[in-house]
Formats: sequence, structure tokens, C-alpha cells
Amino acid sequence: MRPARVSAPAANDPASGALLRVEGLDVVFPTASGGARQALNGVDLFVMPGEILGLVGESGAGKTTLARSILGAPPAPGRIAGGRVLFEGEDILRLREGRLRRLRGHRLSMVVPNPRGELNPTLTVGEQIALMARVHLGLDARAARGRALDMLRAVHIPDPERRMNAYPHELSGGMAQRAVIAIALICDPAFVISDDATSGLDVTVQAQVLGLLRQLAAEHRSAMLLITRDVGIAAHYCDRVAVLYEGEILETAPRDALFLRPAHPYTLLLLAAFSHNPELRRGWSAAWSTAAEPATACRYAGRCPLAQPLCRTETPPLAELAPGHAVRCHFPVRH
Repeated sequence: MRPARVSAPAANDPASGALLRVEGLDVVFPTASGGARQALNGVDLFVMPGEILGLVGESGAGKTTLARSILGAPPAPGRIAGGRVLFEGEDILRLREGRLRRLRGHRLSMVVPNPRGELNPTLTVGEQIALMARVHLGLDARAARGRALDMLRAVHIPDPERRMNAYPHELSGGMAQRAVIAIALICDPAFVISDDATSGLDVTVQAQVLGLLRQLAAEHRSAMLLITRDVGIAAHYCDRVAVLYEGEILETAPRDALFLRPAHPYTLLLLAAFSHNPELRRGWSAAWSTAAEPATACRYAGRCPLAQPLCRTETPPLAELAPGHAVRCHFPVRH
């Protein structure tokens, strides 16, 4: 079966020329009762070449499910029930496994939050980085080892020659994360997913690793999906931001527009949680203390302080509020 090719989007499409397009993505998980729970519901997003798109949301929103589904491998026992993931004109969800394996690690790569779980404890760090170059770039052992050493230098690991022969348990958490970044970027991927990759690091090391990841992505001309629960990280490192809640995109906008003119009540609540303004925190944190109602037409209606009867009977579309700024809300906040 030949890879599915998709015609180019219209010129007036804001996603025209996108490196990655996710269209109507649905992912479901089986339940103990024999039914199914929808983890992602009609997710639409796009990433332009060289762009860093931030994906923010609380734990359980579906961020990791989305990340792994983009790679064609949703977390087990989940399955993709509908939609498309278009990467460089190919629908990833229709590719054969052999083609997918060639893409993963080469054109597509991922940085995970648990480097010790990702690294093989029986192989040296140098061997693991070099292996990616041998498998995906076809380099011989010597050339691959040289490229691996260059990557250790690029990720600023001290004494890289010695660390080439170190095992994962001999590295600190920050150095192990840098080694994982080296593995992810050694093949100059076009698209990198960072799935909350710095969540286990202290604040100083976290800032260093995030800065390094952004710098290397720019040098390698890679686009990135930066997944985080911390809106402060999105504010500092992303070009655009998408807000995910219970498997749906509620708002997406350029970074400055999202933080200066948030339109969805949930986005305002997220910003209030990280705000140093006591009045803002009090005004929007009240919604958290109310018991959430069962999901209705709008999944956020049961927690929303601005909900109206319409929100419980009619599902709001993800509609453009301003150029590049879309919100899924019947009654968006106007500024």
C-alpha cells in the first residue's frame, strides 16, 4: 500500500504550509463495563516549520495521548477511532509499520520526562546515541560514534569523552535528560515532541534544559510540540499555545494574544492559577471549589463560572475570534 498523499490546503487556510496537521483526531479507551471512554475528541491543530507550539492543560487532559497518537502509537489499550495526522503530506495513521519505524527517530522524535526509563541500563550513553545514527542515517560505527560525541558536546554535558563510556545510572537527572535530547536530535528531525520533558528536574536545571532544547531545535531547524502543565514555560519558550481540556482544544492563539487577551474561561483560570495578582487568583479560582457537573454539550460547562443554558445543550465549535486566535466557547471573554 502506497502512503496516502493529501492535496495542499487552500492558500487562505491559516495552516497552509504546515509541517504537521492534526485533523479531527479521536482516541478511545475501553472501560471495565465493556464501553469506551473518549480521551481525545475531534482534536485539530497544526505546527508550522520551525515553530514551537505549546500544549498546556492539567493532568489527565490527554496531552500524552495526543503526543503518542501523533506518532501513530496511542498509549495502550487506547486506539485511534478517527481523524488524520498529516506529516509532510503523508497521513501517519495510514502508514505501514515499517515506514513508521523509519520516520520515528529520524524525521519525528520525542523527548520524554523519564530519561532513566528511556535509556537502556545495559548500554553506555555513547552506544545508545550512536545507535540512532547507525540505524537511521546509515553511518558506520566510527562515524556514528563521532557524531554521538558531537551531540554530547552540543547538549553541554561536562567531559563528553568520559560520558560517552558512562552508563545511565552514572548520570545525574539533568545529564540523563540531556542524553535523551541528544538521542532525539542526532538525526536532525523535522519535528520534535517534548512531552513534559523537564517536569522531574529542579527549576535551575529545568531552565537550562528548556533553553538548550529551544536552541538546538532552532539550529537543527526543527519544529516542536512543547507539552507542559506549566503555563509559565509556554509563555517563555513557545510561539503559539493551544489549551487542552478533557481531550478537546479549547483555545489556540499566538503566545502574546493568549496571555494578554485570553478568551476561554478555562484559559483565564489557568492563568489565574499562576498569577501573582491576588484579585485575579480569587476571582477565577472560585470555579475550582465547586463540584464539577457531568460533562454536557460543552465539556467545561460544569465548572465554568460563565456557563449559560445553551452551554449544556449545544456543543460549541472551535471558532476564530481574531486572526490566528480560535476559541471553543459560546460566550468567550471579550477584551
